[in-house]
Amino acid sequence: MNVALLAHEQFPDRAKTAVGVLRYADYDVVAVLDRDNDGSRVADHVPDVQDAPVVASMSDVDEDVDALVIGIAPIGGGFEESWRPDVRNALERGCDVYSGLHYFLEDDEEFAALAAEHGAELWDVRKPPADLGVADGVADSVDATVVTTVGTDCSVGKMTATRELYETAREQGMDAAFVATGQTGILIEGEGIPVDRVVSDFAAGAVEQMVLEAGADHDYVFVEGQASIVHPAYSGVTASIVHGSMPDHLVLCHEVGRDSVHGYDQELPPVGEFVDRFEAFAEPVADADVVGGMLNTRSVDSDDEAREAIADFADAIDAPADDPVRFDPGSVIEVIR
Repeated sequence: MNVALLAHEQFPDRAKTAVGVLRYADYDVVAVLDRDNDGSRVADHVPDVQDAPVVASMSDVDEDVDALVIGIAPIGGGFEESWRPDVRNALERGCDVYSGLHYFLEDDEEFAALAAEHGAELWDVRKPPADLGVADGVADSVDATVVTTVGTDCSVGKMTATRELYETAREQGMDAAFVATGQTGILIEGEGIPVDRVVSDFAAGAVEQMVLEAGADHDYVFVEGQASIVHPAYSGVTASIVHGSMPDHLVLCHEVGRDSVHGYDQELPPVGEFVDRFEAFAEPVADADVVGGMLNTRSVDSDDEAREAIADFADAIDAPADDPVRFDPGSVIEVIR
């Protein structure tokens, strides 16, 4: 399937959905839409992912496109009106549009009418199923080993870490499943439940449902974490994922240089404190231990500096750690095995 990714003014650093699709999804990306970087290529900004031209608008994409993917997940999940011409252009060409926003495109009268007129599909990835219920507290009944990623903050790389752990496990012959809990993971995997959009009473139940289904068919279940228990806005989704998945192990994710909460004037606690925080938080429902750490070192120039930062992180959490993209998560997989 050929797709274009919308990432205006945010690519690559603030377009984690677009970058996640470029790195992991089974799509052929023919273009990235970003007015600020028009005329460049993906490879000029992000190494080791699919390459594609960066153009100013959907009207600049000459190739056949099956779907336009909104590759930005702004705080609050709103729709930016400056994107409307690109979505309109895509629908008029008969392209489907996939969106991970809290703003549902299918509820937009213009987009719904254009989709119907041109035979296109609007996929609001963040729209949860209607048949969810409260958790029964039985996720620990699966025979599989459940590993949940947690973070010091949002946007530190939990989806990426989970995906790398899952793919490395499969490469090593482990029978593993990936549980997608956010819009990027769902776009990559093609299924999942957007936990941050589920009614709070049912959020842990949604995670439990996915773990039970994955655990029935696989030996290892890697659950995509969200946000952080210290985040003033998003801690609720963290609680639902940790308590709903009832994990055997936790993997702590952090980004080099992150010392304040994303989007807020609030200092983060010392990294080492998060081990006790998360283990104590999980303890009422699961005897989960932090078995390793995943450090996002994208802001560090040299591999030597990155390895030094990883060593400091490993010392702080008293567990093996690595950057799963720059290097690999093998040391943490070894502990999980």
